Amino acid sequence: MEKLQSSLSERGLSVSHLPDKGRCLFTTKDFCPGEMIMSQEPYVSVPNNSSVVSRCEVCFASRNIKKCAACHVVWYCGSTCQKSDWKLHRVECRAISKLEKERQKSLTPSIRLMVKLCLRRKLEVEKVIPTAVTDNYELVEALVSHMADIDEKQLVLYAQMANLVNIILKWHDTNLKEIAENFSKLACNAHTICDSELRPLGTGLYPVISIINHSCLPNSVLLFEGQTAVVRAVLHIPKGTEVSISYIETAGSTMTRQKALKEQYFFSCACPRCIKLGKSDDIQDSAILEGYRCKDDTCNGFLLLDSDGKAFICQQCGLVRSKEDIKKIASEVKSMSDKASVLLNSGNYEEASLLWKTAEKLQVKLCHPTSLVLMQTRESLLKIFMELKAWKEALTCCRLTIPVYERVYPGCHPNLGLQYYTCGKLEWLLGDTENSIKSFTKALDILRITHGTNTPFMKELLIKLEEARAEASFKLKP
Repeated sequence: MEKLQSSLSERGLSVSHLPDKGRCLFTTKDFCPGEMIMSQEPYVSVPNNSSVVSRCEVCFASRNIKKCAACHVVWYCGSTCQKSDWKLHRVECRAISKLEKERQKSLTPSIRLMVKLCLRRKLEVEKVIPTAVTDNYELVEALVSHMADIDEKQLVLYAQMANLVNIILKWHDTNLKEIAENFSKLACNAHTICDSELRPLGTGLYPVISIINHSCLPNSVLLFEGQTAVVRAVLHIPKGTEVSISYIETAGSTMTRQKALKEQYFFSCACPRCIKLGKSDDIQDSAILEGYRCKDDTCNGFLLLDSDGKAFICQQCGLVRSKEDIKKIASEVKSMSDKASVLLNSGNYEEASLLWKTAEKLQVKLCHPTSLVLMQTRESLLKIFMELKAWKEALTCCRLTIPVYERVYPGCHPNLGLQYYTCGKLEWLLGDTENSIKSFTKALDILRITHGTNTPFMKELLIKLEEARAEASFKLKP
């Protein structure tokens, strides 16, 4: 721990222990918005390969990749990535190659991640793979597993998964209990590796970054540059402040967020947003985000159940809306959404879009204009219209989601910046150069803080903005 403290101190950071939180990361200097707080390569990682898409084991590229000639499970984009992974994969490859084809089907990303974790530890002990202060198995051992909080069903599942890992490795001295505990550690500490537009690519374990605690109103953001995890400040962080990121989607109500944290991470959040739970403004926010609207189209009020729990009352005009009315519309929406999802999964975008549009019309009558449920339906429509290259319809959906994004996310949140970016691309494509410049500028103002300025993604955004400005200038010429 002393060596880790020394290494972190050079970056203006320090690890502390708090009774109610355990290990925490604190600043020993001021950090400005957009400034990198720390970065880390994954201790182990795996791509999210599927029957549809396979990715390079090292860089997660999906183009021009080839299977490992020996195990036929792992993919590489070229010799550079294959060589960089060889020390670990050489051992993994032998183990996988000996498995029957039916058994190879059980090599899920979670199982492979654990196999690689076990192998990496072994190769560290044998001095085959070097260790570093911020890159060694001792940091994995220090992670919290929450084994005491897990129910019996989950414990049995971890035991079964540990046994499968043992079958793959065929070691005589395998510690099944430790592997089961490590599965629990991965569930609480591994991160989904995403691209610059927050599309999931794989999973990685970053033991030092796992020290950073959660807040529903974080002062930092965790994003990825390739497989490198990068934490940047999104607010001014004074010296002596705890660094925080968000573990979950923070757009939901306080109750929804607390439920998600309790189920996956086994704690209740006490951040500035969560301490408002049950107070009047929190009840109002929850009713608007996840509840229902007044049945009077001219009223913008939100509904709460009456004291008997038999009907909903508009908190603005007092109009009563029956539970049966709401239940009927909600049931229709669910039925259509389920059918649309099935059609979407089968690639039938046209019919799926028709069902989603019908569901949207019903939700407009059911939900508040800034409802998350309504926003999610419009997000689904946006993706479908993008697939169908129905750009006008896509832009309409995108613009309708922006006010909700602005309401549920802080001013400097990557999701908000990326939605502005999508809006700008669609506006530019449709010839609305003036508005595309506004959208690209808003996107840039946010994403230069969350993403930095030197990544290929940000350079592409800057180029698009400059091209849009040049096009606008050309149009103004007499």
